[in-house]
Amino acid sequence: MFPDASHTFAPLIFTLSVIAIIYTSLVAFRQTDMKKLIAYSSVAHMGFVTIGIFSMNVIGVQGAMFQMISHGIVSGALFLVVGVIYDRMHTREIAAYGGLVHRMPVYATVFMLFTMANVGLPGTSGFIGEFLTMIGGYLVNSWIAFGAAFGVICRRFMP
Repeated sequence: MFPDASHTFAPLIFTLSVIAIIYTSLVAFRQTDMKKLIAYSSVAHMGFVTIGIFSMNVIGVQGAMFQMISHGIVSGALFLVVGVIYDRMHTREIAAYGGLVHRMPVYATVFMLFTMANVGLPGTSGFIGEFLTMIGGYLVNSWIAFGAAFGVICRRFMP
């Protein structure tokens, strides 16, 4: 809608997006409430979307669209799954979900599948959107992709 302003403010948007990805990934990592964890990871996903849109290339925009669709499906499914578990257990604390696989094995498998898609595990829809937006960002500036990749690493591999 405003192409000149988009080009002018793109570096600022990239910086804010990378900060949002890294910061909310670290905050999500420290959560004990499952709904808050999903909410913070949603903010990180929207950081990928803005990187893809403001990269203003085909790969980045396609990645942003894929990320939005994937995010809508996966986050909605995770909120549904957590809501059902909350209805049974009356808690959203992650520590209380231990042993869920013994009581509800198929449900726990579905829960894990959506959780892995939310994290962006290769082979899931979350990975495709994140990967394409990082490629689109890399074509603009390699530091954008590096910052976004660092946020992904924070979300996946921190102890």
